[in-house]
Order: sequence, then structure tokens, then C-alpha cells
Amino acid sequence: MDRLRSPGRKRVRGAYRKRRIESPPRFSNYKPSGVPRIELQQTSITLDEYEAFRLADYEGHDHLEASVQMKISRPTFSRLIEKARGKIAHAIIDGRELIIEGGNIDFSRGIHRCRDCGEEQVHAVNETIDDCPECGSEDVEDLTRKYLSPKDTKKETKT
Repeated sequence: MDRLRSPGRKRVRGAYRKRRIESPPRFSNYKPSGVPRIELQQTSITLDEYEAFRLADYEGHDHLEASVQMKISRPTFSRLIEKARGKIAHAIIDGRELIIEGGNIDFSRGIHRCRDCGEEQVHAVNETIDDCPECGSEDVEDLTRKYLSPKDTKKETKT
């Protein structure tokens, strides 16, 4: 009898490697206009599904090129893009709010956005920006940090 597939024994899947995301999404949710959020059902996609969708359907990369950029296998990329496309289709056709969140990811770069003037700055992931270089406002949002776990944030501030 095969020890890995003996009855009553579940096969435990190990933690998967972090997927490489170029930069955080500029927006974390989308909803149909004219419908109050409270009336909408939600569909969530993970950051790695978002990145697969961005690379394949927005940037036009084939699965092999995109999988190399994300540092994952081509079959894994293919599974991610199919899941993302299905969820996005359901959100559009069923009129659901689409939320981008979660996932085991690493960013290549970060983005800060000024809440006053809208200026966006691309930077290294662990870099902080206190004032907007365009208008001088101190109301600057780090789009990268809101997607990272507290554990990842601590690790990056040490480097």
C-alpha cells in the first residue's frame, strides 16, 4: 500500500513560495457605478492573480514570459490567470464589487501617492517618503505597505 495515499491520511501541501509582483495595484477595489456598496456582493482576487491578469491581458506577455517575471512555474501561472479571469468575469457580469487583497507575495518596487495632489512616486520597497515632492503635503499614502503583513513590514525596515 502506498504510504502517501493511505486511507484516512490527508496529503498536506507545503507553503508555496512568494510570488513576485512588480508593484502594488493603484486601486484596491472596483464596483459598478450607481449601486451602493452595501447592496453589492463581493468577489476577491489575490495579488498574485491580479499580477497574472496584468501581465497576460494588459501587458500581453505569454505564459512563459509572465511566469519568469513572477518567479513561478508556467503551470502555476496558467492556473493563476484562469482563476483571475473567472473571478473578474463574474464580478463584471454579476455586478459585484471586485476586491484585490492577500496572497503570499513580494513586491519589486513600491508606490507612494499624495492624497492631496494625486502625485505618485515609484521607489524601492523599503523606502519611505514623508512629503510629496510635487506639492509638499505630508498626507502621503504608501500603497505597498497596505498589502504587506506586519511581519513583512518589520523585515523590510531592518534592511
